[in-house]
Amino acid sequence: MALNEPLVTVVTPVYNTEKYLAECIESVLAQTYRNFEYIIVDNQSKDGSLELAQRYAERDDRIRIHANEAFLAQMPNWNHALRLISADSEHCKIVHADDWLFPACLQEMVACARRNPSVGLVGSYRLDETRVNLDGLPYPSHCTPGREIARLHLLGKIFVFGAPTSLLLRSDVVRDRDPFYEEDNPHADVDACLATLRTTDFGFVHEVLTFTRRHNESATSLVKRFGTNRLARLKALEDHGPFFLEPDEFERRRQEAYGDYYQFLALQLLSQQGREFWQYHRRGLDRIGRPLNYGRLGLALAAKLLDTRSSASHVVAGFRRRWAERGT
Repeated sequence: MALNEPLVTVVTPVYNTEKYLAECIESVLAQTYRNFEYIIVDNQSKDGSLELAQRYAERDDRIRIHANEAFLAQMPNWNHALRLISADSEHCKIVHADDWLFPACLQEMVACARRNPSVGLVGSYRLDETRVNLDGLPYPSHCTPGREIARLHLLGKIFVFGAPTSLLLRSDVVRDRDPFYEEDNPHADVDACLATLRTTDFGFVHEVLTFTRRHNESATSLVKRFGTNRLARLKALEDHGPFFLEPDEFERRRQEAYGDYYQFLALQLLSQQGREFWQYHRRGLDRIGRPLNYGRLGLALAAKLLDTRSSASHVVAGFRRRWAERGT
């Protein structure tokens, strides 16, 4: 360990992930960067996750195990885990229990942060199951103004945040924002990134340093059933757009975003979504001060119906042409 290596805190919240946890823990312990503490927070797991983590802690004194006395929802648990980082920690990194890190991850991300003191977040390319993503920044782009990254994100031109596993955070930034994640927002990780970029810059390492696993967990199911990501994009735009975008740019983007959103809602009307879906979206729109506009929804529905009829007419006409050709 180099004498001047700052302390990094790695945090893994755990809930019933025994199947993947060993791979996650071993990837952290295999880091080429050595000056880190590793906090594993078990959230009342019912499988063998806690016992597995304890066995690793017995072999490596950098690991600290914290067992929650009561079960916490996802975002409150992430905030609880971040409050456990040491006072002298300079950087911190959440690693989901079903994800893992490449060996040079901490080394390269910390080096980027140290070369650029204004950076509050450091990202990199990631292996998303079998596909590399989080691209879009030109090489080298080791340090980009936070305002520019947030602007491009809100305009839908880049997505470089990924999931919490994809990022290294400056610990003082985390301490200064408590709770770091909005606890009633299922996409609070993106909101936290945008809030951080109000006062800091974005660092990026042009290497694949993290792995994200995709599977049918409850959070993923919620996104699919309710389209939570679509409402979250509107909330991010309303919360952060006035800060990062020029007034005319903000209004154009707002019109585009709400147009896309109401088209999505119209499709859900046609697919006969249930009461829970509409309650979720009505409440979400109320929270951001943009109550559900039934007139706009009706117009979007009418447009979808016209598109559907037009598409059906084209299909029928094409079928008739093909039938006529076969008869000649």
